Amino acid sequence: MIDAIYNWIDDRLALSKSGRHLLNKIFPDHWSFMIGEIALYSFIVLLISGVFLTLYFVPSGATVIYHGAYKPLDGTRVSDAYASTINITFAVRGGLFMRQLHHWAANIFVGSIVVHMLRVFFTGAFRRPREANWMIGATLLILAIFNGFLGYSIPDDLVSGTGIRIAFSILESIPFVGTNLAFFLFGGNYPGKDIIPRFFILHVLVLPLIILALLGAHLGMLVKHKHSQFKGRGARNDNVVGSPLWPNYAAKAGGFFFLTTGVTAILAALIQINPIWQYGPYVPYKVSYAVQPDWYMGWLDGALRVMPSWEIHLPGHMIPNVFFPGILLPGVTFTLIYLWPFIESKFITHDYAEHHLLDRPRDNPMRTAIGSAVFAFYFVLFGASSTDVLANYLQVSLNVVLWIFRISCIVVPIIVFPIAYKICLELQQVPEAGKRKRHMIIVRDDQGAYHSVDSEEYPGYIAPELAPVKIEDVDLAPEIEALNTSADRPDEGIYQIPRE
Repeated sequence: MIDAIYNWIDDRLALSKSGRHLLNKIFPDHWSFMIGEIALYSFIVLLISGVFLTLYFVPSGATVIYHGAYKPLDGTRVSDAYASTINITFAVRGGLFMRQLHHWAANIFVGSIVVHMLRVFFTGAFRRPREANWMIGATLLILAIFNGFLGYSIPDDLVSGTGIRIAFSILESIPFVGTNLAFFLFGGNYPGKDIIPRFFILHVLVLPLIILALLGAHLGMLVKHKHSQFKGRGARNDNVVGSPLWPNYAAKAGGFFFLTTGVTAILAALIQINPIWQYGPYVPYKVSYAVQPDWYMGWLDGALRVMPSWEIHLPGHMIPNVFFPGILLPGVTFTLIYLWPFIESKFITHDYAEHHLLDRPRDNPMRTAIGSAVFAFYFVLFGASSTDVLANYLQVSLNVVLWIFRISCIVVPIIVFPIAYKICLELQQVPEAGKRKRHMIIVRDDQGAYHSVDSEEYPGYIAPELAPVKIEDVDLAPEIEALNTSADRPDEGIYQIPRE
């Protein structure tokens, strides 16, 4: 019966042919390729935990008097959204665990995308024909950051409310259309009553569907273009060396999924994150001290803090200083990320060929130096998001800390660039650099003495050497004849002598 049903479906959808092709797909064996899978598995955890939370969350900004399980808030005027989140935390069985599981998975999801894109960047995996997939990855990063911001904004606690207030100001700073855009999104002046239900719909429906579609496109293009791979183990530009999807890779991927889920669950169970009952409900005229947004918003928070109070006055209009770190900086950042494959091929390498073999970072010093300097710049901005905490902890003026970070934003990337470039050049001169050390095996002979023996070399580290051949033994007649008849060939006078 089952065979008959399957055959009926297969006759109409041709599942066997396409399924066989997919199951035979080869995946290279390298640990760095698993980083992207962490993002995929974290997103699955996000979907599962998000469905659970959606059943109990009330996306409303209406004011109610809280009378629930958390007695310190009893009798406090709060929003429906905040009250329902507190109810999930203390009154729903497993609610606190699911909230923290969802929050930790969101942080891991964004973090794994960032690390995955860094791996792709420094190894040159974005080059032709994978430029479009690189742009899809950049779009996924933007959506992940934005959806994460929406997610921790909808509980309507004091920290998230402050973030929404900052977002409203950033929208207002857009020249000419900012005020209308902010009022359209918020349904009126800040804070309004519509922003929480609108954020909720974007967070649980619109953006997850777009992310799912882009993940499907990303994986589809991966299958189409084949997987890039590092040099060694017989890897060439026209093949893929590794394990087939079934059963080898499926077993490893399945185990890695449960490992990722298990680690996320341990974090959710043991390490507290986003304790909104301690922050309290949002009150427009209150701001918490020593509370920062989630880490992936840290660079934007730091940019807002260190930006000088510069303003541009136009006839009948002013561009406030918040526009530059809040709109201009992210716009320039992600525009350069989108265009980087074309910038590198056009102005740096002048290389338009297809690449399926990955570089080591040292192989392209300019790319590595630029990437390291840019990463250092954003890392300084990330550190600047804690200026108030540092000033209080070190007992120094807040202005001193701000100026240190302002200067560091310029000085640190300038220092990192030549250092990274020089390190790459030095590593190129040391063939053994970056290779894992071979183990020493201790053996005992028949007389009882002990000796050390080198273990076998790791695959891919052995460079085959050609046996020397005397020049008089080389037959060059075919090549000479090819050169003599080159005028009859419809090419541009470039010839390749075949290696036998």
